[in-house]
Amino acid sequence: MAKASSPPRARKAAPPRRPRPPEADRQRGILAGLAAAYPHAHCALTHRNAWELLVATILSAQCTDARVNQVTPALFAEFPTPAAMARMEPEAVEPLIRSTGFYHNKAKSLVGAARKIVADYGGKVPDTMEALLTLPGVARKTANVVLGVWFHKATGVVVDTHVQRVSRRLELTREEDPKRIEADLMRQIPQEQWIDFSHRVIWHGRQICVARKPKCIDCAIEKFCFSADKTWWS
Repeated sequence: MAKASSPPRARKAAPPRRPRPPEADRQRGILAGLAAAYPHAHCALTHRNAWELLVATILSAQCTDARVNQVTPALFAEFPTPAAMARMEPEAVEPLIRSTGFYHNKAKSLVGAARKIVADYGGKVPDTMEALLTLPGVARKTANVVLGVWFHKATGVVVDTHVQRVSRRLELTREEDPKRIEADLMRQIPQEQWIDFSHRVIWHGRQICVARKPKCIDCAIEKFCFSADKTWWS
């Protein structure tokens, strides 16, 4: 006897189209809505100091935070300081980070950054954008994570894939290049909110405003969003 198929899920009706509010009001609504929805948003990378955060952020490129957090305990046990990592060749690091992907380049970046920190910064992770950008494997995204999360310095906005996607959907930018997206966001968002905004948008992008079939019915800031790819059904 053939098994009865499940009835198709009914589509949820989209709300009626609403007039677009003034841009300043819309931006304030977006910031307030994200703050209310994610009051405790934080960096998901497990770390105990600036060095561990730097390493974890480098490893997170093209890799999930969950996977990085599985890899780093053994890595930090083996190389707890930049000095310990600086004594190694990349080939010695590769087996410990293989599952994060692109492990050849990441190992070179980690060892290169460690050697630069030891040689030029007294073995301590620097706390300025200018200095961090001299480290191999460190671009603005990584530098902004370290400066914002560990040093509590709002020098920019972290732009990862989630921030890029959500910011474009919210029409806070039309750019695709991360540097240009960051510049657009920095012009529109008060500097004192840069760090929290990054965390909140990343959480929003992971939980609600996902790449395919965003969960618009559950979105706290839906009324401020006029994206063409809204989804109202599963």
